Amino acid sequence: MGCFRLVIFDVDGTLLNTSEGILESVRYTIKKYGLEMLEESVLKTFIGPPIQESFQRAYHLDEETVKKLTETFRDRYKSVDLLKAVPYEGIFDVFRYLKESGTRIAIATYKRQDYAEIILRHFGFGAYSDIIFGADHNNKLRKSDIIKKCLSAAQLDSSAEAVMIGDSENDATGAKEAGVQFIGVTYGFGFQNQYMEKVSALRMADEPIQLKKYL
Repeated sequence: MGCFRLVIFDVDGTLLNTSEGILESVRYTIKKYGLEMLEESVLKTFIGPPIQESFQRAYHLDEETVKKLTETFRDRYKSVDLLKAVPYEGIFDVFRYLKESGTRIAIATYKRQDYAEIILRHFGFGAYSDIIFGADHNNKLRKSDIIKKCLSAAQLDSSAEAVMIGDSENDATGAKEAGVQFIGVTYGFGFQNQYMEKVSALRMADEPIQLKKYL
């Protein structure tokens, strides 16, 4: 057994580089509704957070319009772009190490539950994962809610037996609110240098293989 009984992973920017598929669906949605195309740096902020929050932040639209944009994005993403992703080099070594050490693996992602199950199964993460929870269809769950669902399913004696691994401030905040420690990864696309000092992390990993030392 390693340092923790349960290791909880984010997906986008932590297990998979999903930028190609997400950005193609975002661009498709923007063009379909005739909105002004965003700069690449702004488009990249759509990766990770709930998609409706990203559209609202970028365009300041009314709730009904944001809902339509979100539905269009989801339809396109699921049918065309979902599997346009690449596992980060070395991440499967980490998963194998955890399974060999008897550590349980959970997934807590802002991806919708059905999308998460499809993409994790396709790339082979499903075979290693004991617990998988994603966002609900209405995106009412916060990241801390999803992490807490993982903790409840694992039936741990204490939240101190778990750690969350992710690439964004949302992941760090969710871990803190759920009462678990946090390990950040800088190889994804969530953390920017100006935000690093705001994050309270047990460790930071610049590449997946480093995670083995911390777990």
